[in-house]
Amino acid sequence: MRLLRAASPVAILIALLIGATSARAVEAVNVRPDAAAIDLTAVMERHKTEVDRITVSAAPGPDGIVRRIQVPAREGNTNWVVFALANTSDEQLDRLIVAPHYRMVGSGLLLPDLGISRIVYILSSGEPPERQESATADVFRITLDPGAVLTFVAELRTDNMPQLYLWQPDAYKDKINSLTLYHGIVLGIAGLLALFLTILFVVKGSIMFPAAAALGWAVLVYIGIDFGFWGKVFDLSAATERIWRASGEAILAATLLVFLFAYLNLNRWHVRYVHITLGWLIFLGALVGLALFDATIASGIARLSLGAIAVLGFGLVIYLSTHGFDRAVLLIPTWFLLLVWVFAAGLTVTGVMTNDIVGPALLGGLVLIVMLIGFTVMQHAFAGGITHGIVSDVERRALALTGAGDMIWDWDVSADKVYTSPETEQLLGLKRGTLEGPAAAWLEVLHPLDRDRFRASLDGVLEQRRGRLVQDFRLRSPDGHYLWFALKARPVVGSDGEVVRVVGTLTDVTEFKTAEERLLHDAVHDNLTGLPNRELFFDRLEAVLGFARADTNIRPTVMMIDLDRFKQVNDSVGIAVGDSILLTLARRLGRLLKPQDSLARTSGDQFALILLSEREPTRIIAFAETLRRALRAPISFNDREIFLTASIGIALADDQPHRTEELLKDAELAMYHAKRIGGDRIEVFKPAMRARKTDRLTLESDLRRALERDEITLVYQPIVRLEDRSIAGFEALARWDHPKMGRMSPAEFITIAEEIGLIVDLGLFALDRAARQLSIWQRGARTGEPLFVSVNVSSRQLLRHDLIHDLRTVLGRSGVARGTLKLELTESLVMENPEHAAQILTRIREHGAGLALDDFGTGHSSLAYLQRFPFDTIKIDKSFVRTTARGTRPVILRSIIALAHDLGMEVVAEGAETDSDAVELYQLGCEYAQGYAFGEPMTVEDATDLLAEDRFEAAR
Repeated sequence: MRLLRAASPVAILIALLIGATSARAVEAVNVRPDAAAIDLTAVMERHKTEVDRITVSAAPGPDGIVRRIQVPAREGNTNWVVFALANTSDEQLDRLIVAPHYRMVGSGLLLPDLGISRIVYILSSGEPPERQESATADVFRITLDPGAVLTFVAELRTDNMPQLYLWQPDAYKDKINSLTLYHGIVLGIAGLLALFLTILFVVKGSIMFPAAAALGWAVLVYIGIDFGFWGKVFDLSAATERIWRASGEAILAATLLVFLFAYLNLNRWHVRYVHITLGWLIFLGALVGLALFDATIASGIARLSLGAIAVLGFGLVIYLSTHGFDRAVLLIPTWFLLLVWVFAAGLTVTGVMTNDIVGPALLGGLVLIVMLIGFTVMQHAFAGGITHGIVSDVERRALALTGAGDMIWDWDVSADKVYTSPETEQLLGLKRGTLEGPAAAWLEVLHPLDRDRFRASLDGVLEQRRGRLVQDFRLRSPDGHYLWFALKARPVVGSDGEVVRVVGTLTDVTEFKTAEERLLHDAVHDNLTGLPNRELFFDRLEAVLGFARADTNIRPTVMMIDLDRFKQVNDSVGIAVGDSILLTLARRLGRLLKPQDSLARTSGDQFALILLSEREPTRIIAFAETLRRALRAPISFNDREIFLTASIGIALADDQPHRTEELLKDAELAMYHAKRIGGDRIEVFKPAMRARKTDRLTLESDLRRALERDEITLVYQPIVRLEDRSIAGFEALARWDHPKMGRMSPAEFITIAEEIGLIVDLGLFALDRAARQLSIWQRGARTGEPLFVSVNVSSRQLLRHDLIHDLRTVLGRSGVARGTLKLELTESLVMENPEHAAQILTRIREHGAGLALDDFGTGHSSLAYLQRFPFDTIKIDKSFVRTTARGTRPVILRSIIALAHDLGMEVVAEGAETDSDAVELYQLGCEYAQGYAFGEPMTVEDATDLLAEDRFEAAR
């Protein structure tokens, strides 16, 4: 009957279609009775067919005949495995063919094999194998008769067969039992560890404990999946188990990252660590969702992420360890073992390590690593004494005192002995015990000014028997310098109602006191010069006037010193150099004063002086003249000499009582009077000056209404064409016809206009008025070259976005010839922001206005920038035009004129005072000249008459 059963399937197979894919005959593996297991992985033949069947040549039987076997696919697969077994013994052998569903060894890194039932069924040339029940492998039982040679064909579900073994049934059972025992032990340890860490989390609330507990549970879930435990408990299908395996690897990586973040407390180092960790966790959480759709890709990414966490985490632990973070030092051994584990796991999944024992050993090693992590966490849970447990109020106060860094101060009143912390004596550089002794001994090291207060405070506490002692005092160090300390103490009253001791803290407040003194100094002193500011000057003046009322011999004099045209100096050389000049002048003035005098800087270029060293008016005037001459002395800068002058106003003290504000205002009135009549003068206040109301506030108020009252007028200074001495144009200059002070020059009100925000309105007024007058003049002279007018432009006008619109409106309304309304800008003005200036100037030229570079040579412009600016005219500053002390012109004058011509610009020389100046300038190539030799600034009527005379002369 056995022969019939064996022949029946063979006959069926031979009767199948002849057109199936065929394979060559296989070599049989000899099965010895004493062999417990045979690895068939290397000897089995793998085949892939194009159709759902395969034809193979069976291994030669005992009779030497090779038979053909054709096997159809039950599930339509095209992957096959063929092998043959031979029993050369005289015993009947029972064996098990085993193909594991999942094997860590060689599973892969990027697209890992997560396990699946490998074999659909196996057909042999003899009796068909019988499938055995197994949740973790495909197991088939076969029987080999003595002398039999059987060929086996297995239909595979995938193209991967990681391992195929032939086992003795008893040996396989022993192996399964051993692994089951090992799995149980490891799972038990992992479960207890996870439970213990969870309990630790309940007891201790720190974030590292739930993170460690989560890691323990994640490891338990992961090894349970790998051991097939959860598949047995929940009866999972192969596809579901793949999802669980991929999700478990992602969760393991996530919990490891959370533990690292929590243990190292990375959120305290930098918020960037929080963002990186949170982003990484979101990414790993997304992998769990991805596992539902493609478990293979999710698992590959999770494995890479686990390796990255191990490597980067170890680097972070080392980095923090070298920066004094003790908690990171404790983690180094454990994380190093984790790094070794990850490296070994990488070798295993890539197939470098192939031993079957490696997989279970790695999972056991992972549990041991988590156990080490648990021990590390326990060190923080149970170490530290009272710092981690319940502390008493006294202990808490002691810890707070230690944390605050304060020092103890304890005075035992009955024994009259003071105790203080050793840190106090260390700070002062004293020997230990120097400050311990009677309270009176402290008086020797106290600052003399603090001794009485200290003694009185202690006496007051003893008398009142209550209250709080709060006092700041200075203690002397051996080298003589003092440190500030703050004492805060309370009395302790005994049973008899008397004070038995005074206990408190000492705090070193030297830095605070130093900063406080610095702030107080800066609040009443000028930051640049270190002189008293206006507030301190007022205070000193008020004190001096108080002394003067009590002592008639004290006669204070107040002087106000204002530098003339200092704004032009700032524009020319820059603010930084201007500050250096102010500092130099402040030192010059300070060297002339006596100790009882007081100098202050009250505003940008203004100084105030209280003079007590001189009482006689003549000597006071002489002293003021000395100050004026000191200020006139040249200041050297970059091979140049800068000359400054000052207007000085003096308010002499008299027998009449004065208020501080009145005396200072009188000095200011005298100073403004000196500036109004030309500057570089000394003026003594007279009561008549007060009637003219020339103080600054009045000027500001009047200036705001000057445009409405039509008090601002333009005067015109001629610019002569040197070739024929004809009038080529004018420079328009603003004048203020003040109703009480008369005509005022721009030096007296332009600075005020800039400070109060009227300069833009003044500039637009001058531009519009000059354009209208130029249009009248041009219409009156139809022949010859058109007349031009130059108008100065301030920095605020240039920086305004509305300048182009205003200019377009003025040009459109006046209808002047293109390029004849010229805007004058100083060299320092355009160099404040050369890129922006170049853009604005280009647009100005495009709208038909001319551009003149004023005061050329006094600033610090770059020639590279200069050729980018679209100027058509250069005005040379008068300092280069005037002759030197030897009667010669500056050598650089010829170079400036040549440079202007090379750049395609015309040249106007300012400051031509004589006819010989005009002749020499013409010989040097200068086209135009401007100066008193050709006319002072004049009214529009006088300018019109001058043009008429010029045209009449030209007609003759």
